Amino acid sequence: MEKDKHLLKIKSYIQKMPSLPTTVTKIMELCNDPHTSPADLNHVISLDPVLMGKVMKLINSAYYGLNQEVTSLVRAIIMLGINTVKNLSLSTAVLGTLKSAGDSDAINMDGFWRHSLCVGVTSKLIAKHRGVDQKRLEEYFVAGLLHDIGKIPLNNVISKDYLMAVSYSDRKHCSLFAAENDVISLNHMDVGKMIVDNWNLGYEIKDPVSFHHDILSYNGENVDILYTVVVSNYFANFFELGYSGDRFPEKVDNSVWKHLDIDMDYLEEIEERVNGEIENAQIFLRMV
Repeated sequence: MEKDKHLLKIKSYIQKMPSLPTTVTKIMELCNDPHTSPADLNHVISLDPVLMGKVMKLINSAYYGLNQEVTSLVRAIIMLGINTVKNLSLSTAVLGTLKSAGDSDAINMDGFWRHSLCVGVTSKLIAKHRGVDQKRLEEYFVAGLLHDIGKIPLNNVISKDYLMAVSYSDRKHCSLFAAENDVISLNHMDVGKMIVDNWNLGYEIKDPVSFHHDILSYNGENVDILYTVVVSNYFANFFELGYSGDRFPEKVDNSVWKHLDIDMDYLEEIEERVNGEIENAQIFLRMV
């Protein structure tokens, strides 16, 4: 079957992807320990000068808009929190691997990454608006940033067939997710889950990657992050901020809007701010 051929190619591609740096893996382990201190995290990051340089550059970028330059990593960790620094380290490592992937005719990667940044910054803004703990805001950003990573192997490994799926979506005025299932019998959520499993990323990332087009099947603990990413993804596609190949996104279920206690009027209000935040967040792409 064609699906089996596609699946074998995708699995082989993912298995050959470089592992996350040992430093990042250690950081993730440390941050799962409630007894970890800023000094512990500082010690691990300091052993990787490249990662340390990227984290410090991020912290002092317009993305955070701090009033004064931070020159001490320990001070940065204390100011931003262990969880934020963990997510900065993780996102730069993942982007460093994924952004090296090629381009194809199906999805322009510059447009794809702008879409991804849009979903990330929108998720973070929604979470902040709703009073989510400051320490967790970066989780929303990273979940939004990485929600569509399954499209990258599809775009690069079976590009001709994936272009057919994108074209089918345009012709039939259906979501790309539906077109993927109809044309190649494989969708980007399934492929994204393979990547997340391969890198052993946490459920706060795995769940939005694996369920953002199938919320009715979800019964995990990360409903808030998942729903936030769902709305942010719809917003990015509806207002065409970046390009994910999805010109006809499915409507968001009413239960999602109700849970988040926001509506399209709120999203329209923050569109200009989102565009500004996307520009600030471009630093993530320039560093990899």
